[in-house]
Amino acid sequence: MERRLTLVPTPIGNLADITLRALETLRQAEVIACEDTRHSAKLLRHYGIETPLVRLDQHTMNRAGRLLDEHSRIAYVSDAGTPGISDPGAELVRQALERGFTVEALPGPTAFVPALVASGLPTARFVFEGFLPGGGRSRRERLEALGREGRTVVLYESPHRLQKTLADLVEVYGPEHRLALARELSKKHEEIWRGTLAEALERFRQPRGEFVLVLAPRPRAAAAPQPDAAELSRRLRRQGLSGRRLAEALEQAGLSRNQAREWAYRKED
Repeated sequence: MERRLTLVPTPIGNLADITLRALETLRQAEVIACEDTRHSAKLLRHYGIETPLVRLDQHTMNRAGRLLDEHSRIAYVSDAGTPGISDPGAELVRQALERGFTVEALPGPTAFVPALVASGLPTARFVFEGFLPGGGRSRRERLEALGREGRTVVLYESPHRLQKTLADLVEVYGPEHRLALARELSKKHEEIWRGTLAEALERFRQPRGEFVLVLAPRPRAAAAPQPDAAELSRRLRRQGLSGRRLAEALEQAGLSRNQAREWAYRKED
């Protein structure tokens, strides 16, 4: 008998945002693993689904092995959205694959996609960063990496840390950098706000709801102009350089290693 783990996306707000296939999977599963049984029970009651629930979150992931050993058809849901993104679903998938399970991921709701496509910012190339570390060296390193990023950046943030994150992003991008903030997506008080980081700090002094931040791409620094290889080579030769020393000088002046060697060992006209 095939053993199957199915990752089932659940609504991020509006309970109608669930697929027929997801509902069928939840009904047919032997057990549904979830982050919070109380939260997931509301969804199951709404659709009349009686499949048993088992808590499996970051604090109880030690139960995963036993769960996989005892059941052949398991569905996994997070509190909202697609499992495996910013939740412990990835660890469950790893253990299931080690035991020979077929792992299936259904398409469905997620917060960062609607926030990105409604942001008005470039969507062709983007990077999803999820939640930043709360502090320390790992947070500094992630922020520094964002400062070197030339694509649209998508972040998740909780309301109590939003001001701190916005202030840190001002240090990285500057106060006039543009972004979009999406909150309460698909819910009654959904909001997608667009402006600058400085304006966001002022606008969201008392934030409510979970946020998705979409940051505009940072312009790439203009490439340094390439030196005139022929003129540079002639000038350095007049200074008495040749061979390896000339190649090193040409490379230090901005030529690629291959270009430097080519000009260093080229016969003069």
